[in-house]
Amino acid sequence: MKFYNLEDYNEQVSFSQAVKQGMGTKQGLFFPLELPEFSPSNIYDMLEMDFFSCSSKILSTYIGNEIPSYHISEIVKKSFSFPISFVEISDNIGCFELFHGPTLAFKDFGGRFMANILSYILKPNEKITILTATSGDTGAAVAHAFYNMNNIRVVILYPRGKISPLQEKLFCTLGGNIETISIDGSFDSCQALVKEAFNDKKLKNIINLNSANSINISRLLAQICYYFQAIKYIPKEKRNKVVLSVPSGNFGNLTAGLLAKTLGLPVKRFIAATNLNDTVSRFLINKKWQPKTTITTLSNAMDISQPNNWPRIEELFRRKLWCLNDLTCDSVSDENTKFSIRQLAEIGYISEPHAAIAYSLLRDKLQKGEYGLFLGTAHPAKFKENVEKILGYPLFIPKELANRIKLPLMSNYLKADFPKLRDFLLNRI
Repeated sequence: MKFYNLEDYNEQVSFSQAVKQGMGTKQGLFFPLELPEFSPSNIYDMLEMDFFSCSSKILSTYIGNEIPSYHISEIVKKSFSFPISFVEISDNIGCFELFHGPTLAFKDFGGRFMANILSYILKPNEKITILTATSGDTGAAVAHAFYNMNNIRVVILYPRGKISPLQEKLFCTLGGNIETISIDGSFDSCQALVKEAFNDKKLKNIINLNSANSINISRLLAQICYYFQAIKYIPKEKRNKVVLSVPSGNFGNLTAGLLAKTLGLPVKRFIAATNLNDTVSRFLINKKWQPKTTITTLSNAMDISQPNNWPRIEELFRRKLWCLNDLTCDSVSDENTKFSIRQLAEIGYISEPHAAIAYSLLRDKLQKGEYGLFLGTAHPAKFKENVEKILGYPLFIPKELANRIKLPLMSNYLKADFPKLRDFLLNRI
């Protein structure tokens, strides 16, 4: 399978090269040259497989013979070695929990898969620097996935004071090959710095630059796999009526879900659930791409005004001849987020802001005869302060967080200034 650059269709690379490069020229994202599709009978068989076998088949389809299938199976088992849960919320709504990995967020799937793929394809003496931006959860997933890996330096940028204290503790207390920088700005500022670094050809070559954001194709492909697992929880007679509500910030998770649909997974429709950073929902109404200044909300991991993965979604809809207006996308205020958290708690389910937004829109937009699934993308305890204030009682803190609460932060601090970041990257080699 080849992958092409959305900004230069003539730039086509192998899977390994796309993973190692991160982005193509002109900051272009890589996208599959082919859009494979399984037959209905193949889909039926895959939904009877265990998670590892099904995931290996999906990933082998995209990677091809570049990596032998038995190696892909080994990597999958090593990467996805934690549970997934399904919780029934009502007769026609369920929550698909993806936060039972080592950093309590769905991004453990993509982060660990990318780390293990890079470990496999890098030459013994090949060194790389991974520069990535996080709005909260990517940082922890990437940091823990790559922690103590030889020849891989990880530098993580995050918006100062705009992620939860426990999110920060998860990835800013490791040290070693993990370096963290709090940036005076928004997530979009951090993301812009990453893009500037990739535009600097000299810097890119000196430090062998890569990124572990959802712009990296390996992370995106890994996320396709759990959508198949989600459908397995749905009774067979309801599988053609499934509506998936996806918390959406950088839109990588939704892109993966749409790619699962192109493979033949029976999903009736998707809901892209956003907070007040509503660039996409406004675009779908007026067809004008007009990002505004990023707004700080309760759902901080979705405080993104310029979602990186949107070009991939547009490309997918173009190639499949789908209509973008068929994608349901809407935003939810903080007040409605609080209301949904309280409503879920009343029926016995403790949620956090991102999943609550997905639930809120699913509850309001689900049609008669449909079955709705919303994705639980992070453990509520990662947002302890806000959730406890909303509910009025303390949350249980899992050991993954409890073990890091008292550890000192090891972050550096920089203004959103590329020359300063460039000096940092070069002076720490």
